[in-house]
Formats: sequence, structure tokens, C-alpha cells
Amino acid sequence: MTTLIHRRHALLAAASLTLPSFLRAQSAWPSKPVTLVVPFPAGGGTDAFARPLAAQFSKLTGKTLVIDNRGGAGGTLGASVAAKLPADGYNLFMGGAHHMVAPSMYPKLDYDIEKDFVPLIQVASVPQVLVVNARRANAGSFKEFMELIRRSPGKLNYASAGAGSVHHLAGELFKQQSKTFITHIPYRGAGPALQDLIAGNVDMAFDGLGSSANHIKGGRIKALMVAGKQRSPAFPDVPCAAEVGLPDYDVQTWYGLWAPKGTPADAQAASIEAVRKACQEPEAKTVWAGQGAEFPNVAGPQFAKLIHDEIRKWGQVVKLSGAKLD
Repeated sequence: MTTLIHRRHALLAAASLTLPSFLRAQSAWPSKPVTLVVPFPAGGGTDAFARPLAAQFSKLTGKTLVIDNRGGAGGTLGASVAAKLPADGYNLFMGGAHHMVAPSMYPKLDYDIEKDFVPLIQVASVPQVLVVNARRANAGSFKEFMELIRRSPGKLNYASAGAGSVHHLAGELFKQQSKTFITHIPYRGAGPALQDLIAGNVDMAFDGLGSSANHIKGGRIKALMVAGKQRSPAFPDVPCAAEVGLPDYDVQTWYGLWAPKGTPADAQAASIEAVRKACQEPEAKTVWAGQGAEFPNVAGPQFAKLIHDEIRKWGQVVKLSGAKLD
């Protein structure tokens, strides 16, 4: 009988070794809290998605996703910190579109977003929207607004979250594709820029739809165009760029997760699956919808391609515009 039991245990052990490594890792990961480096201060746009994601992750896995805010230098300081963390499967980094601009704007970065990280999954995407202060830029439609810009080149200005931000480069890309000239006014963050637009101190801004949505609904600012090839379900009356003659104007404020290079493949696969499930929970969907965001569900090689293409895209915009840090 003892011999039979030993044989049975041996067979079970051998069978477990034949299971795909991902399935074995899935049952083991996470076995302790996971750290998520967010490269901006608490309360910012990245944080607005990171914290709901952390809540759902913890609910599904039973382990805490610890938010570590490391703000500074346009998000590059936090990225630098994350790149040097142990690649043990328990350190993640939440960056986004701003990190695709950084290689062109910061020539002396001590990390490479493509070489020092493993791309995991894109978790949120929010279209940029062209918003104006209706009192300063008296235009009822995008067409009327363009006529206003062309009558007075350089007279109208646009606010951004700062030189080198996606908001800034969205304006430069708009100028290139529409063949117009508007003056850039950089601010220290998207919040101050938006507040000055509402106050009537600037004419327009290229902002993420999520942060502008409530102000548009409240009539404090007016939306004239949503970037991309389709209208936003949240604002079905606002035309998209493709409809107003800018078919290639597609600017998204997006966020994604990376792991330090060398993170075990099993941990990568398990973390992607955990994050994918967390983003599809009803509570997360409500938060995403409230900010005009989508869950792209783009992971692995597809996410890596998006990163590569975005870096090249913004590098070209920076080169043509001559944009520089203040």
C-alpha cells in the first residue's frame, strides 16, 4: 500500500511538471504585494487610473498593488527609478503617452523605455479634444474657428501642461497638419492651463477629454473637435478630426504598464492577465467611462509596436516644430 501511494505521488508530481509554466505561475503569482511606480504626483491623470486599477487588482488577487508616486521631470524621474528596480515580477511601472515624447525632448535620459522595460499592457486611452473659451474665440463651429485663425496668424494662443507635454505636441501637430500658426503658452501642469482657459486668459487648449468633460458639459468651455477617426460616445455632437479635414490627426492621452527588463516571462503573463481582468471589472469600467476613456486591451508585441510607432511619431513632430524645453 505504501509503495502504491508513493507511486501515485510521483505520478502527480510528474504531471504537474508537464503543465505550462504560465499555469503554474498563475497559481503562485502574486504571493506578496506588488509595487506600481506612478511617475507623477498623487491626484494627476495617471493616478486617476492607477488607483482604481489597484483597487480591482487587490480584490481579484488578494494581494495589494502598492502605488509609489515618484513625480518629477515630466515623468522621467519615476521612469528612471522604475527601470532600476529588481526584475522579480513584483515591480511594475505605469507610464503613458508622455513617455513617448520624452526621448526627443530629454536628450540625456538615463533609461531607454524600449530597452530597459518590458511592455505589458495598455490600460486606458483618452482622446485629445480641442477646447476653446467661447468668449475669447468667438466661433460656433470648427470651420468658423479655422477661419478665425487664418485671418489672424499667431494672434490666437493655446495653453499646454508645459513644454514637451503631449498637450504641447498636440498643438504643434495641429499646426503642422492644418498649416496654421497659433502661439504656445506653457503652464506648470494641465490643471493650471485649464483653469486659465476657463477664466478667459487664453484662447484654446488641446486637452485630454477626461479632464475637460465636466467643463464642456457645464458650458465653461466649448469643444470643437475630438482627435481621431471617430466621435466620442460621451460627446456625440462634437465632430472628430477625420470629419473636419484632418484625417491623420490622432492624438491620444494613453496609459500603460511596463515591467523592468528581465522580469520572468511567467510573471509577465500572469500580471497581464490580472490587469486585463481588473480593467474589465464593472467598477473600473464605470471610472473609465466617466473620464471618456477606453480600455484598449493591447498587450505584449502589439503594445511594443505602439510604443515604437509613437516614439517615432512624436520625434518627427518635435523635429519639425523645433520644440524645446523651457
